[in-house]
Amino acid sequence: MAEPSTLLITKGHPFDKGAFFNLFDQLPGQYTHIEQPLAAEVLTARIAANYDCLVFYDMPGIEFALGGPKYSDPPDSFKSEFSNMLDQGTGMVFLHHAIAGWPNWQEYHKIIGGQFLYTARSSPNGQIMDSGYRHNINHQISVLDPSHPVANGVPQSFSMTDELYLYEVYEEDIEPLLASNFTFDQKHFYSAAAVVERGERFSNSGWSHAPGSALVGWTKQHGQSRICYLQGGDDPTAWANPHFIQLLSNAIQWVGAQSPTPEY
Repeated sequence: MAEPSTLLITKGHPFDKGAFFNLFDQLPGQYTHIEQPLAAEVLTARIAANYDCLVFYDMPGIEFALGGPKYSDPPDSFKSEFSNMLDQGTGMVFLHHAIAGWPNWQEYHKIIGGQFLYTARSSPNGQIMDSGYRHNINHQISVLDPSHPVANGVPQSFSMTDELYLYEVYEEDIEPLLASNFTFDQKHFYSAAAVVERGERFSNSGWSHAPGSALVGWTKQHGQSRICYLQGGDDPTAWANPHFIQLLSNAIQWVGAQSPTPEY
């Protein structure tokens, strides 16, 4: 298999750029980097067809401000082109906080397979509480499907120190790949809304969240495209984990194995 060509999309959440790009320098193939909001303005299905894979480490559609975040929708042209990318089979990998991007665009989160919510929102089934976070957790990850190509060369169980989320996972729409042994309930997490709305870090006071999913990695098909989400990847400690590096490399190669054919 030829080495993959990747389009890497970032911005919207602070990160150590030197260590992060060093991670991608280690991976097979070549990558091109573009930041938001430019990516939403210029990325089209034709451009995406020049790459084997898109990797999202971005968090667009959120502007953090006093009193709470302000949400914006993507341009209609980007929504249309994103649909075209899925129709042509563009492979996509979403990492860590990318699951919080475009919070008002629910179709986007159906594509990913879940959502991290900075603030509560209403749904047809009632109120969905804001998500939880917890930094620097050393946890054990189990590979649920060792036969999957994304798990190639990864031990069936391994440890990792990273930030974890208590978030929404659409388990009925995904193929589970990785699960954590951490306890995913509100006692073990802090409220995201407490930080962005009240400036209270490491607080779960007054916050009520149902127990959540232990899944920290999955794959799925959406349209003609292969999708992979890896919840890991918050900081240099996580990026240096050899098993995370292997998972990311495998994910890029797996989603990109279907070469997209430009039709637009």
